[in-house]
Amino acid sequence: MSNEAEQIDDVVDIDAESDLGDEYLTFQLADEEYGVDILKVRELRGWESVTRIPNSPSYVKGVLNLRGAIVPIIDLRERFNLTVTDLSEMTVVIVLAVKDKKDGHERTMGVVVDSISDVVHAKLNDVQATPEFGSHLDTEYIAGLADAKGKMLMLLDVDAMLSISRMG
Repeated sequence: MSNEAEQIDDVVDIDAESDLGDEYLTFQLADEEYGVDILKVRELRGWESVTRIPNSPSYVKGVLNLRGAIVPIIDLRERFNLTVTDLSEMTVVIVLAVKDKKDGHERTMGVVVDSISDVVHAKLNDVQATPEFGSHLDTEYIAGLADAKGKMLMLLDVDAMLSISRMG
């Protein structure tokens, strides 16, 4: 094969990979499937006790010292007004890099979820826009909806959902 043909094959391979779309880490929360952009995920941790912060909203479980960095931990069940359950050995904390849309600073935050499911690929044309529900339902933190193995997957915009300005 000529050098020029190899270069063309390389271009084709790149195009084929870009057709895959984005990868999402999926997780369970109250029998629903959610996904976050895999590039936002810094690490996965089992549940451990945190230091509670006085006068914080109930969904802010507290903070965790993660290798010298103080990381706020948010319970997504409470944040989404779902039924609260006891935390168990299956409970997972997803540590995320969050870029605050207001000031542009990147922060590390953790979210408590029921369990981790999978990593899925979602092609751009397979992701549907969030439907309009009117002014009574805030969907600003939902980036879109995708079909993942026959189940509807809500793709979360962690930058919007965990913005410091929205935490109050």
